[in-house]
Amino acid sequence: MSTNPYAVPPHEQPSVPEPYLQPKQSSRAVPRVISALGGVLLTPVALGLVIYSGSRLQGMYAQAYTVGEDPLGMILLIVGGFFLLGVALLGALSGLGPVLGGLIWGVIPGLTTLLGGTSVMSSLYDFGGRELGVGLVSWLVLGALFGSGFLLVGAGLVGTLTRRRSNRV
Repeated sequence: MSTNPYAVPPHEQPSVPEPYLQPKQSSRAVPRVISALGGVLLTPVALGLVIYSGSRLQGMYAQAYTVGEDPLGMILLIVGGFFLLGVALLGALSGLGPVLGGLIWGVIPGLTTLLGGTSVMSSLYDFGGRELGVGLVSWLVLGALFGSGFLLVGAGLVGTLTRRRSNRV
């Protein structure tokens, strides 16, 4: 007698094959919550750092035609870029984070600026202070915040579609 529980005696075939064990479906709640919180909380920090540092560097360039004399501005720009990369990478956990962050902090403010006109822009100067206000209005007028929002939404959708495609194979 064999100790193998799957051994079949010779010349006997089981009448009904055993079904394959289905892998246990894990809950997606925790990755979705982490991604959503990260997207909603990290996106404004990242965009604020990039906008503020860009305004500093633009002011430095306007005065001296160089950006190399403002190391704080360059460091903040790099840190803000890495934070935005982190928000985009949250799409690996769940697409919800980059989509929410992109919609709330990029697409909706961009649409508000397009539809609101000068009243929105004058309140942004009051809201953000001098450097952040100038940088934020510049990003809004140039469409950079709008584009950044759509890029984050795209990163979230790619993460979701990739996860769904890998589950089908």
